[in-house]
Amino acid sequence: MRYLRNTWYVAALDIEVGREMLSRMILGEAVMLYRKLDGTAVAVIDRCPHRFAPLSMGKLIGNNVQCGYHGLQFDCSGKCVVNPHGDGKIPRAAQVKSFPLVERYGMLWIWMGDADLADAELIPAYYSHFDSPDWKTVRGHSFQEANYQLIADNLLDLSHDQFLHANYHRKDAFLTTPHEVFVDGTAVVSRRQVLNSIASDAFAGNLPDPKLLVDQWKIMRWEAPGYFLLDLGVRPSNDPQAPGLCKRNAHILTPATETSTNYYFINARNYQRDDEKVDAQIREWQRIGFGEQDKPMIEAIQRGMGKQDLFDLNPILLSVDGAAVRARRHLEKLLKAQDEHEMQATLAQSAITHA
Repeated sequence: MRYLRNTWYVAALDIEVGREMLSRMILGEAVMLYRKLDGTAVAVIDRCPHRFAPLSMGKLIGNNVQCGYHGLQFDCSGKCVVNPHGDGKIPRAAQVKSFPLVERYGMLWIWMGDADLADAELIPAYYSHFDSPDWKTVRGHSFQEANYQLIADNLLDLSHDQFLHANYHRKDAFLTTPHEVFVDGTAVVSRRQVLNSIASDAFAGNLPDPKLLVDQWKIMRWEAPGYFLLDLGVRPSNDPQAPGLCKRNAHILTPATETSTNYYFINARNYQRDDEKVDAQIREWQRIGFGEQDKPMIEAIQRGMGKQDLFDLNPILLSVDGAAVRARRHLEKLLKAQDEHEMQATLAQSAITHA
């Protein structure tokens, strides 16, 4: 499976990682995450180089990880620092790979590619509102047995919620209103707007009058490899300057394997920020919408496809597929560019070796 490597992926929500070791598959590799005594998060390969036991089955001794099989200890850089056997000499190859890790916006971001290219400024700044007191966030993580591009297709399709999530988002006008798809820099944007109508159930209960006529919008923004920002909300139709009720949600996909994905979602709202009942409503939506509606549907699609590529199966395309198709094509261009760069680097190294 080909993955973009010189980019940031979310390895975990910050609240998921503590002094207990967490093992998570990322781009086909088992990565172990934990926090040092000072709270700094660490990411290393979850595999001892001796007999390849998962290090996460061991224990932490200070800032070091002790393998549970034979007691080798590794520091947070992945270097073996203790060999309890014989004369204690440490083999030169006794080390595990470590990864750059940055904690930002309530998430731990990992760089799986060339560590020298890891630049924290490349982490998307449009998630910065998660640190603002003007927005209340509710977060979650789901492991899904499906390729991350299938989940991306689902997120970029602004029509499926009228059927799969009809109990929450049904608004028939969204099916016939113009669907705008366009490229904004490196992003693909999918946008729909319904004017002068009653709000969907996603917002109606939070309005002072559920039958108030509103303008309602949904805008999904995608950037490679799997960054999504969903902007949705309502404002009174008779007051287009009103800020309205807004949500700016992150959906971030980190491939685990060829057919599985770690899916992180953060719901941020600008209204009723101190109302725990609204928090509970959102958690319930995340449980049902993502866990009981999206997840089984996408996993069933993956099982039916096996390891075949979507386009190899010649799917029919509808107008609602425009954004997903553009995103797939853009990602493929980036992967081809990466392949070409790696090939050139290999040829250059071979020339040096045989010179």
